[in-house]
Amino acid sequence: MFIDEAGFGLLPAAVRTYAPRGQTPILRVPLTWDHLSVISAITPDGRLLMMIQKVAFNGPTIVRFLKHLLPHLHGKLLIIWDGLPAHRGQAVKNFLRQAATQRIHLERLPGYAPDLNPDEGIWQYLKQVEIKNLCCHNLDELHHELRTAVARLRHKTDVILACFKLAQLIVQV
Repeated sequence: MFIDEAGFGLLPAAVRTYAPRGQTPILRVPLTWDHLSVISAITPDGRLLMMIQKVAFNGPTIVRFLKHLLPHLHGKLLIIWDGLPAHRGQAVKNFLRQAATQRIHLERLPGYAPDLNPDEGIWQYLKQVEIKNLCCHNLDELHHELRTAVARLRHKTDVILACFKLAQLIVQV
């Protein structure tokens, strides 16, 4: 499986839209840098697991996500992720020492290679399709809209599998 983190801010991802000629649509939102931090894992069989929080991810919260994955996925897990410093932190190392290495094997993507991570396609799809032009007034509203968008995406396994093809990875289940 591939794991990646992303941020979703209150400022909308403005995407081209249609409007009557001469009536340019105007998106009105508060100017703020508040955001939600999101971590997700996608599997070659089209499953999507995700966790959303209001603070940036660090070692302990990444361990919490890894613990969340274990009951949902059976057998040994090969986790491929980027070089985020929190992935190499002491909390993750301690977690792996506590018998997690029997089920989890970690591999790191090469530096500056987001095109190799199919999870990047998930972020692009959520931002450019599911919640495009969305104006939320606070983080709670954004959290609700994002959870709804993720719930819709979980049923679109063809989109999730297309992210693997976009990264030019051959999927064999």
